[in-house]
Amino acid sequence: MLGLIGTKVGMTHVYDAKGEMVPVTVVRTGPCTVTQVRTRERDGYDAVQLGFDVREEKKVNKPDRGHARASGKPGYRILREWRVSEPAQYQVGQEIKVTELFNDGDIVDVVGTTKGRGTAGVVKRYGFGGHRATHGTHESFRGPGSIGARSYPGRVWKNKRMDGHMGDVRRTIPNLKVVAVRADDDVLLVRGGLPGPTGGYVLIRRAVKGDRK
Repeated sequence: MLGLIGTKVGMTHVYDAKGEMVPVTVVRTGPCTVTQVRTRERDGYDAVQLGFDVREEKKVNKPDRGHARASGKPGYRILREWRVSEPAQYQVGQEIKVTELFNDGDIVDVVGTTKGRGTAGVVKRYGFGGHRATHGTHESFRGPGSIGARSYPGRVWKNKRMDGHMGDVRRTIPNLKVVAVRADDDVLLVRGGLPGPTGGYVLIRRAVKGDRK
C-alpha cells in the first residue's frame, strides 16, 4: 500500500456543501520520486522507496548523491520506504502525484513527529494538580508528591510518571478525512490537526483500520 511524504504548510478552514466550517491542515505532498525499487528476490521483501524535498547539490554528500543519481535528482531531504505487493509497476525516477493515490472523502492515517517540549515537570507533562500553596508548603508547589514506599519495594516502580523529556515522538493519527485534493498545487486538505510543527514532515497512507463509523 503506497503512501506519500508531505510537509505541513499550516492550518486553515474551508466550508462544506452545507455551509459548515471545517478545520483543515494543508499538506504539500510532492510530487514524490521513486528512488529505489526493492524486490523479494534481491532484497528479501517488496517495497518502493520515495524521496521528497529535493536538496541543492552542494549540500548533498557523495553517498546520498550517488544513491539519488538514478532518479535524476541531486538528493533529497527525506527518504521513506513503503511496502507494496507489486513493485514491478514502479520505475526509478517515476513521480508519484497526489491525485494518483487520494481522492476527496478518502480516509487516511497520518504519521508524524510531535513537537519537542524539552524537559518538563509532571504538571505540564501529565497534568498533575500539584500541591496547595498553604499550610507550610515550601518550594514544592508543582512537585509530584510521593514516588514510592519506604522499605518495600525499596525502589521506584518502572513506568512511574515523573518529570522528563516531553514530545519529539512518532505518533499516528488514524482515520482522518481528506476534505479536498488540489492537484494543481499537489496539496491535500486533511480535516483536523496533525502531529508536528509547521514545516515538519508527515507520512500519509490509506487508513489501515478504515473508518469504523
